[in-house]
Amino acid sequence: MKVIKGNIASPLGFSADGLHAGFKKRKLDFGWIVSEKPASVAGVYTTNKVIAAPLIVSRESMKKAQKMQAVVVNSGVANSCTGSQGMEDAVSMQKWTADKLQIDPDLVGIASTGVIGSLLPMDVLQKGLAKLVVNGNSDDFAKAILTTDTAVKTVAVTEQFGRDEVTMAGVAKGSGMIHPNMATMLAFITCDANISSKTLQLALSQNVETTFNQITVDGDTSTNDMVLVLSNGCSLNKEILPNTAEFEKFSAMLHFVMQELAKKIAKDGEGATKLIEVEMLNAPNSLDARMLAKSVVGSSLVKTAIFGEDPNWGRILAAVGYADIDLPVDNIDIYLADIPVMLTSSPVTFDEEDMQDVMQADTIKIVIDLHAGESTGKAWGCDLSYDYVKINALYRT
Repeated sequence: MKVIKGNIASPLGFSADGLHAGFKKRKLDFGWIVSEKPASVAGVYTTNKVIAAPLIVSRESMKKAQKMQAVVVNSGVANSCTGSQGMEDAVSMQKWTADKLQIDPDLVGIASTGVIGSLLPMDVLQKGLAKLVVNGNSDDFAKAILTTDTAVKTVAVTEQFGRDEVTMAGVAKGSGMIHPNMATMLAFITCDANISSKTLQLALSQNVETTFNQITVDGDTSTNDMVLVLSNGCSLNKEILPNTAEFEKFSAMLHFVMQELAKKIAKDGEGATKLIEVEMLNAPNSLDARMLAKSVVGSSLVKTAIFGEDPNWGRILAAVGYADIDLPVDNIDIYLADIPVMLTSSPVTFDEEDMQDVMQADTIKIVIDLHAGESTGKAWGCDLSYDYVKINALYRT
């Protein structure tokens, strides 16, 4: 697998565009991804019981068509908790896009992100849609879906399948309300591989637990967000089938793209200054390992300690202890980077200058060895800074 410089339109047969329509005051806020032909599609969605209108419409259309040819996205207004009018607006957003592309409405996925409780300004949407073009500025799509993000989040890779080269690309937004189970962000992945929707869904479902579901910024689960994967078969490779070496190779590509996007989201948490990676070793089973890692990275006290560059291992151990997982706690080792701070559940004296260098880094790695099994798990998050409170206190104003 080769990492390339690209964007969401790098796979064969895809194009994208992004622009400023007026949902936000100045920044790009509207865009689409278009495939030259209907693509196989897979998706995962928020587990929040309050589900925004765009998700409801997209999910139902995906069930009907089993394919998707375009995704249109606005940022700035979430169209969530907007009642029957919000549903009507979501359907119109889908239909107008389909009319412009001259395709069936059920082949169009829609997504919105931004302030909850506000209706979509439909005149703005119509004007913006009129300006979108096929084969537009593909890099601008990644900018158009952002809200409080400070940077675009993209990744692209290629892999050989026999004589054919398959390209996969991903783009995501997410900075706050990130605690997915699935999924508390918008993420879109395109690919030109020949794979059915059913097999694509299998690959997505198998990889989501160890990637997007292992990040947390603030413990909140959004009402809007989802992950969509489209694969249109334009690379002309032999169809990828389950339980084959080709499926494993495809799954590895998807896992890499999803994990890289997940880490970029965690690193760009609102007001964040550091990415935190927690690796749990020798846990009773893989689920326990993942949940324990997520408990540590989700701890507000751990997050604030990391922000303050304080190697407070007691907070880390406490987060392991309250994770509601049955395991012995008298033989735990904790490392910050490669420096042990606890061995066999007892404190270890460490060099303060070496530790200061570790804590000043942009990425803080916490390794916890439970000595309670053979399974491992990882989770990613960010520190919790003064700016997080400021950004969210002033979000509407």
